[in-house]
Amino acid sequence: MPHYLVAESETPEERAARRAHAGKSSGETYAATLRQLRPDAEITIVAPADDAAQVYTREEMRAFDAVFLTGAPLHVYEDTPEVARQLAFMRTVFSAGRRSFGSCAGLQLAVAAAGGKVRKMPDRMEAGIARRITPTEAGRTHPLLAGRAASWDAPAIHGDEVERLPEDATLLASNAVTRVQAAEIRHDGGIFWGVQYHPELALAEIAIALRRQSEALVDAGLAENTAAVETRAALLDALHATPDQRALHWALGIDDEFADEARRRIELSNFLEAVE
Repeated sequence: MPHYLVAESETPEERAARRAHAGKSSGETYAATLRQLRPDAEITIVAPADDAAQVYTREEMRAFDAVFLTGAPLHVYEDTPEVARQLAFMRTVFSAGRRSFGSCAGLQLAVAAAGGKVRKMPDRMEAGIARRITPTEAGRTHPLLAGRAASWDAPAIHGDEVERLPEDATLLASNAVTRVQAAEIRHDGGIFWGVQYHPELALAEIAIALRRQSEALVDAGLAENTAAVETRAALLDALHATPDQRALHWALGIDDEFADEARRRIELSNFLEAVE
C-alpha cells in the first residue's frame, strides 16, 4: 500500500476560506484526487505553513513513498514565517531523497527551495485556461508528459510565476504567457516534477476560483467586468457537468485535452506510475 504525504501550501485562514467556497482545502482536494487514482493509498495531510505544524526529519520523511505540494494564494518571494516554514519543509523533502510533485504554488516552492527565483507576473495573470502549452525538446521525451498532445490547454489560475529555474532543473513545457509551465528539479538527492497549472482540480473548482478573484481578473484586463467573469465561470461549471457537450467545447475553445478528466490528470497519473 503506497503512503503519500500531501503538504498544504495554504495558511489556516486560507484553508478555512477555501472550505467555505469550495468545500475542501487544497490539500483535501489533492487527497480526494489521489484516492480516485489510487484507492488503496494511505494519505497523510500536513500543513507546513502552520506555526504548530509537525516538523519532519529526513528519516521521518523517508517513510512516505511520495510527497505532493498543493497550490495556494502564496507568494514565495515574501519574507514571512509561513513561507520560511514551507521552504524548510521542501528542503527536507529534497534532502530525504523523496520523489515529489507540485502544482502552481507547489512548483514555485520547489523552485525557491532549490535556489531558483519566483516573481509576481508583470502586468498579467493566467486564469481559467492556460492555452497552448507546448513541450520543450526535453519535455517531448520526459515521462512526466508522456501521452500529452503536441500542444494542450490546462486549468490554471496564478499571478506569480517562476522567473529563473534553479541549477539541475530542466524546463519541460512553456506557453506564450508563462515560460515555466512544467519542469523537473534534481536537488540535494531529491527529484521533483511540477507544473504551473492544476491537473488535480475539477473544473467546478476553477470556476469557484475565478469567482473569488473576479475583481482581480478585471483589474488585470482579462475581463471587461465581473459579469464577464461570471459568464466564463458558468461555462466551466457547465463543462464540469457535461464534459462531452460540443457546444461548450466551441464556446470555450477547448478540446478533450481540457474537457476530459483523465486527460487533464495526465501529469499526475504519470508521476504516480513513476514512483510505483
